[in-house]
Amino acid sequence: MSAIEGIDPSVPPAGTGCSECDASGGWWVHLRRCAQCGHIGCCDSSPGQHATAHWKSTGHPVVQSFEPGEEWLWNYATDALYASGPPLAPPASRPEGQPSPGPAGRVPQDWREHLNS
Repeated sequence: MSAIEGIDPSVPPAGTGCSECDASGGWWVHLRRCAQCGHIGCCDSSPGQHATAHWKSTGHPVVQSFEPGEEWLWNYATDALYASGPPLAPPASRPEGQPSPGPAGRVPQDWREHLNS
C-alpha cells in the first residue's frame, strides 16, 4: 500500500476511550482513532460524533477503527475506505474488556434510541 496522507504511524493513541465523552460523562457506540495525532473519538452512530468533529476542527482526515480485531481506516476528506494501512503505534484498540457501547456504567438502557443514523 502506498503512503496515505494524514497518517503518522509513530503516534500512540491518546487514551482508551473517547476523550470528549469521558470529559462530559457521555458514552459511545464505537471508537475511532485519529491516525495523525492519536485522538480517540466516538463514531458517527454515537450521540457525540466526536471523531468527525475532531476532523472538522483539526483537518486530520484519517481515522482507524479502535475496535478489537478491526484494522480499517476511513478518510473523511476523500470518503475513501481502506481495508488496512500501515501499522500504528500500539495499542491497536480499546481494551478487550471495555464493552461496546461503552464505557460500562455510562450507557443508558435505552441506548439504541439515542443512535444517530
